[in-house]
Amino acid sequence: MELRTLRYFVAVAEELHFGRAAARLHMSQPPLSRAIRRLEDDLGAVLLHRSPAGVALTPAGKVLLDEARTLLERAEGARVRVAAVAGAAAITVGILGDGADPGAARLAAAYRRRHPGVEVRVREADLTDPTCGLRAGLVDVALTRAPFDPAGLAVRELRADPVGAVLRADDPLAARDRLALADLAGRRWFQFPDGTDAAWRAYWNGGEPREGPVVRGVRECVQAVLWNGTVGLSPLGHDLPAELAVVPLAGMAPSRVVVAWQAADPNPLIRSFVQIATSVYRS
Repeated sequence: MELRTLRYFVAVAEELHFGRAAARLHMSQPPLSRAIRRLEDDLGAVLLHRSPAGVALTPAGKVLLDEARTLLERAEGARVRVAAVAGAAAITVGILGDGADPGAARLAAAYRRRHPGVEVRVREADLTDPTCGLRAGLVDVALTRAPFDPAGLAVRELRADPVGAVLRADDPLAARDRLALADLAGRRWFQFPDGTDAAWRAYWNGGEPREGPVVRGVRECVQAVLWNGTVGLSPLGHDLPAELAVVPLAGMAPSRVVVAWQAADPNPLIRSFVQIATSVYRS
């Protein structure tokens, strides 16, 4: 068994869907399916029950999943230890400054446990750069939110958060249980500066051109709503001042928490970071 094939199997076993696993691995579905078939032939066991709705693990598949995770973790540990001896035991992580995320705290603890000798440098980015300095070469890996232009990057989704409209608490719409984008037509929304990633700007404007004050950070967004009654979007569950309300927004795609890195970067510390992040956020 090759480590690459085991990574393929773990992706399918965790996603329980060949299409999603192929997207996660940045490959097409047919070679992924063939690789899993060859793995089953090599082992002489059916690992997955296949159906139009997806796949399910067989008893043999469940055993292999546990073993494969252990083997891959040991392989990544070996790569990291070699990198440490070679003097490369440091990684710079970009984090989007959009408020406290308990998942990030769990990830930091898990990464320290796995790699206590690795120096982790953190760079916090404002809301004008969803890649947190990744494109500019300022960080090795970014813990951020999508969407943004993924060209040249590998992106792994970790969590999807529903979003709501941020309003002053005394706004008539703040008393609603749910809003639609049409309810906010004609309102001023906070804007990101020209040059900000187009996909990112479009998402936080609800997919339509808007007008309003230009902001760069979370605090500026909050103040724009407080002082001017500006409308914005926020993932549900974020802590906001009592003077503000967040009303769930129907028909709006969730905000996806992702980890992103340069697709061509072979750094084993990045690969380990991605694997640990995936495990922490999905546990």
